[in-house]
Amino acid sequence: MTARIGGTVPDGYPEGFEEFVVERVDRLLRYATALCCDRYLAQDIVQEVLLRAQRRWSRIAATDAPYLYVKRMVTNEYLSWRRRRAARDVAAAPEVLTVLAPAVADGAAAHAERDAMRARIAVLPRKQRAALVLRYYEDCSDAEIARVLSCAEVTVRSQISRALAALRAAAPAREVTR
Repeated sequence: MTARIGGTVPDGYPEGFEEFVVERVDRLLRYATALCCDRYLAQDIVQEVLLRAQRRWSRIAATDAPYLYVKRMVTNEYLSWRRRRAARDVAAAPEVLTVLAPAVADGAAAHAERDAMRARIAVLPRKQRAALVLRYYEDCSDAEIARVLSCAEVTVRSQISRALAALRAAAPAREVTR
């Protein structure tokens, strides 16, 4: 054990990593859940990313923005080929989820609308979904999204435009009342 202000750090445990995790794990979990529409898969992704980040913490902590670096790791893990099957099972088969755990009506229109929107978002292509989450959930600019997704800003705008068009097309028609 190595002494430090406020407690001890186990030998071999990177300095500052524990504080980072305590401060940011909830935000990383919310971000990952918004990306993959499955909190259990999100927990797996964040856990895997934090294990990798712990091994590289000295390099990550030396960057200008360690949180953004780890957030990009979460995005990359979500987009990675290893998660495609798990994400497809969640996004492409809502009927299976309904049979396994039927939806419980809560009587609140806001919750029903949110659930419907989440279902429509879940079937979007992965990059479009990631771009939407980064724009509207994380409030990132085109440049920031382009850096996270490793693409051009024009591609970000195109992905968001296509995703919004797909969401509009899938949205139920609303009655206009006067």
